[in-house]
Amino acid sequence: MKDARQRLLDAAVRHLAEHGLTDLSLRGLATALGTSHRMVIYHFGSKEGLLVEVIRAVEQQQRDAFADLYSAGSPPEVIREFWRRLSDPELWPHERLFFEIYGQALQGRPGTTALLDGVVENCLEQGVLAAEHWGLDPATARAEARLGLAVVRGLLLDLLATGDREGTTAALERFAAGFERE
Repeated sequence: MKDARQRLLDAAVRHLAEHGLTDLSLRGLATALGTSHRMVIYHFGSKEGLLVEVIRAVEQQQRDAFADLYSAGSPPEVIREFWRRLSDPELWPHERLFFEIYGQALQGRPGTTALLDGVVENCLEQGVLAAEHWGLDPATARAEARLGLAVVRGLLLDLLATGDREGTTAALERFAAGFERE
């Protein structure tokens, strides 16, 4: 059985996917989640603390999805499929939230800086495992995982800013094609 904090987090993930961040106040969010602002503060410290945890939960879902993919295909196939999943417009509210809170954390906004703990390292873990699975030595695997993370995050930011699915997918295709020549 899930505890109250986890149920509240799951509800917030669903709510933000459906409604995004428009005019999101602590009280409004709490009401939409069927709780009080005091319970949000109790479990997460602040609205920003809840948003950080929503990001972490969605990022974990994406890492789990990648883990399910990498053993089933070649690097280019996996990169393409993972991009297809990440560039799905249904994920855009979560991805916008990620970049918004990431920017706030980089500026030191209270309640958001916890996002910086593991924001790169946690995402590298599956990429390193995948690269090692594909035969790379640990140092090269780590560098490739970091490059892949940077490319995907950069292209997601580009896609969200421009809506240019064709252009971002073409750029991702060039990145993936580089693994076919190796």
